[in-house]
Amino acid sequence: MEQQQATRIIAIRHGETAWNVDTRIQGHLDIALNDTGLRQARRVAAALAGESVAAIYSSDLQRAWATAQAIAQATGAPLAADAGLRERGFGDFEGRTFAQIEKESPQHALLWRKRDPDFTPAGGGESLTALRERVQETVHRLAARHGGEQVVLVAHGGVMDVLYRLATRLDLQAPRTWQLANAAINRLLWTPGGLSLVGWADTQHLEDGGLDDEAHA
Repeated sequence: MEQQQATRIIAIRHGETAWNVDTRIQGHLDIALNDTGLRQARRVAAALAGESVAAIYSSDLQRAWATAQAIAQATGAPLAADAGLRERGFGDFEGRTFAQIEKESPQHALLWRKRDPDFTPAGGGESLTALRERVQETVHRLAARHGGEQVVLVAHGGVMDVLYRLATRLDLQAPRTWQLANAAINRLLWTPGGLSLVGWADTQHLEDGGLDDEAHA
């Protein structure tokens, strides 16, 4: 049987939201981009305009979807929503700040801070283990459709964290030493054997003096 060709993946975290600035947990709540986030979406779209992109898949939450729409407009690639790319579900944590959670639920906050892989926030949250399984299945399903091609995945910080860990074979509890910047460009390679890392956290297009986003407003 012929071996399937690798799929190149560009993984993008959505642009900034007001809740990102406030350190308020979004999870599955549908929060819009703020003005900075909209500008970041235009800039990452402009940076990817010259790329060959077979398809764009996005979380169905509007902060990711709006970012993906900008990229679709710039590249001309077809865009589809996939709930498998949603942020981790944080249950009762959603809508609260880190400080509020530490004050109101110190025991749960400690489990979260220690990255306990089986800790599941009350109220319909997901454990890190469940998140990893969901992301791994979703990426495999989407990437397998595009052997020899390049796709863009637009998602969330928790999803980006899992992608990095899958590509580097790092445990869920390993301390994070990598950036999860809004609208950064992250590159991975997928084969049926899994993911590998190509490049991470490229934010050159977001820096002052970079691409003129106003031309793409």
